[in-house]
Amino acid sequence: MILETRQQHWSDEAACEATARALARHPGLRRACIELHGPLGAGKTTFARHLLRSLGVTGRIKSPSYAIVEPHEVPATTTADNRDKLDKLDIWHFDFYRFGDPREWEDAGFRDLFASPGLKLVEWPEKAAGLLPVADLVLSLSPQDDDSRTAHWQAGTPLGATLLNETLP
Repeated sequence: MILETRQQHWSDEAACEATARALARHPGLRRACIELHGPLGAGKTTFARHLLRSLGVTGRIKSPSYAIVEPHEVPATTTADNRDKLDKLDIWHFDFYRFGDPREWEDAGFRDLFASPGLKLVEWPEKAAGLLPVADLVLSLSPQDDDSRTAHWQAGTPLGATLLNETLP
């Protein structure tokens, strides 16, 4: 069920980064599952990298294309106004492009990771069709002839609708 939708035009990578920064500021993102759709080269991994950087991930951010999953951890922090202390954040960045059968998801033991606290970013979720939990947000990227991108967002849960309504124009 789709609760909310938004469409954006990213004229360049800076627009993608700005969207990632806006989304990263919302505390609800810390427990979200976001599916990333689009053809090869659409910008799924680029968006994920900008989001991870905006959340405080440091060091090299590798694409999970070969490893299938890349874990990240952001240490506990205090908000800029010193009002709130944020617990450490576990982030799981998945890329199921190489899956030939959705059962590979089950065989890999990912059910436990998806049940754990933290943010899940999922590239090529259709390769694990029917096995993933309902995504809070679905981002579908479409490259345009001028190298810009159309970003179509769908909220599949109340959390996703809140994220869209409070962070994206």
